[in-house]
Amino acid sequence: MSGMRKILIISVVMATAGLAGVVVQTLAEAVLGYTDTPMLPSGKWHVHDLNRPRPPVVTPGASFSQGAAAASDAMVLFDGTDLSKWEGEKGAAKWTVREDYMEANKTGYIHTKEKFGDMQLHVEFAEPEKVEGDSQERGNSGVFLQYAYEVQVLDSYDNPTYADGQCGALYGQSPPMANACRKPGEWQSYDIIFEAARWNENHELARPAIVTVFQNGVLIHYKQPLLGPTGHRTLGHYGKELPATGPIALQDHGNPVRFRNIWVRKITEEERP
Repeated sequence: MSGMRKILIISVVMATAGLAGVVVQTLAEAVLGYTDTPMLPSGKWHVHDLNRPRPPVVTPGASFSQGAAAASDAMVLFDGTDLSKWEGEKGAAKWTVREDYMEANKTGYIHTKEKFGDMQLHVEFAEPEKVEGDSQERGNSGVFLQYAYEVQVLDSYDNPTYADGQCGALYGQSPPMANACRKPGEWQSYDIIFEAARWNENHELARPAIVTVFQNGVLIHYKQPLLGPTGHRTLGHYGKELPATGPIALQDHGNPVRFRNIWVRKITEEERP
């Protein structure tokens, strides 16, 4: 069907002591979004809202920062040779390293050994060339800033899903301003400017974290305040004061997403006139 997937009816029949109940869920509700999640502060949409408009598709230029060499003051986090700057959730990072990239292999998230606050981050990624699955099950991963805030990685090339969960989304909060995805198997880039949350002397939130993101040279978020740490089907919020710095993490969601050429520059406080 044009622009729509066929609706799959999943029926679960439960019978106890002569009583039976039927739970019916459509594929659209189960995969393309939800309507029973918390409302976002705007009051317009739920988290992962089924009905939230998806961003327009924008074809990026032939290249932007793919293969960009790190600046002289940058820390190279992955140069294609080893995972010495990374560790896993329970010890050594075990992602596969080959040629000039690393690949998620169902061994769990990995994160940097060093922690960062305000930063400029460059990450390149490629979705699996062999297309498998739909919606959130196609090439799912993510870049976590301070291991708290997720910039979604997903194969969103001709793959509808809920707007705040597509590639480039600030997951569960803000869709990208445009769908700037390349085809599966092609290398893509994120260039991220991140400002950590600020807290006052009473340990109260003075300013939320803020992020600007370019995908393949297309601006997809501009000075976007973050509601709080990322969750699934939950509303982000700052329940407690967060550390000033945290690791950068890459999500293993069970899909063989590849990453290469990762580097970061720490941003220092500018002198004010």
